[in-house]
Amino acid sequence: MVLAVVRPGLLATIQGCARQGLRHQGIPASGPADSLSMALANRLCGNAPDASAIEITFGGAEFAFNQDTAFSFAGACATATLSARPVPSHETLQAMAGDRLAFAHPLAGVRTYLAIPGGFAADLAFASTSTFVPAAFGGHAGRALLGTDTLSPASVAPAPERLVTPPALRPAMKRAHALRAAPGPDAAFLPDTIWAQPSQATNRMDRTGIELAGSWPVPEGGAHRPSAALFPGAVQLTPSGNMFVLLPDAQTTGGYPHVLQVIRADRHILGQIAPGDRITFLRRSADEAYQDLKRKSKYLSDWLPGFAF
Repeated sequence: MVLAVVRPGLLATIQGCARQGLRHQGIPASGPADSLSMALANRLCGNAPDASAIEITFGGAEFAFNQDTAFSFAGACATATLSARPVPSHETLQAMAGDRLAFAHPLAGVRTYLAIPGGFAADLAFASTSTFVPAAFGGHAGRALLGTDTLSPASVAPAPERLVTPPALRPAMKRAHALRAAPGPDAAFLPDTIWAQPSQATNRMDRTGIELAGSWPVPEGGAHRPSAALFPGAVQLTPSGNMFVLLPDAQTTGGYPHVLQVIRADRHILGQIAPGDRITFLRRSADEAYQDLKRKSKYLSDWLPGFAF
């Protein structure tokens, strides 16, 4: 056992790759809420972008190393302490047996990803090790990590090269976010002013999605429609007049109007939106969204080969 969980914080789970091709069976994608930050942490440990890592929500977590190992972290927490010594994110780091790694609460952003060489051993369910807590499968016994858990590497891996993420590739943690989005199939429910109107994230948030408050029209009669397929990044207008942006653990179908769709290239940003953050949507056509994805993927490809949003 390489790592013991001392304190999991508000929520810590093991996440790996997103599940593909199962939404017609009602199985969500799961996987990291911020896939880019997890890929960057894994890169520093010599892992594939979607190797199993620990997703820590709002910091406040502590771990004890039971053996010498390299490790890295990326995401909301810019620093941590290793046996009371400050250590930075976005670097390949070395821990000795007995060291304790502690994360404070981040000033901006939500999720931090902790990686070790070889990734963490986890339960495989539907071709992924990602934890889906509502149905209790994947990850570590299908649940959030507890302070009594110990974790092992998924495989024996050589000591990684000591690396530092190039500063230009490190996602900035902010309290205001500009999200590129395309009109959804029910975009007619919203006025054109949506593109210039900021909204604010409420306290209702988890790995299913984030509620956004704004001065949008309340749908007549609740605007319930026949259920239709939904994907992460979908923005639904709810009967309250607030909107809900879907994250990786979201349902696969829904009947609220699907008014916007956050483009694939920006979905990783959703995993770092905290309560009180301000959000502005930037309009994109389907073709513009495709071109944005190509450009962003190419920008990252040299450092993160094999990574896909």
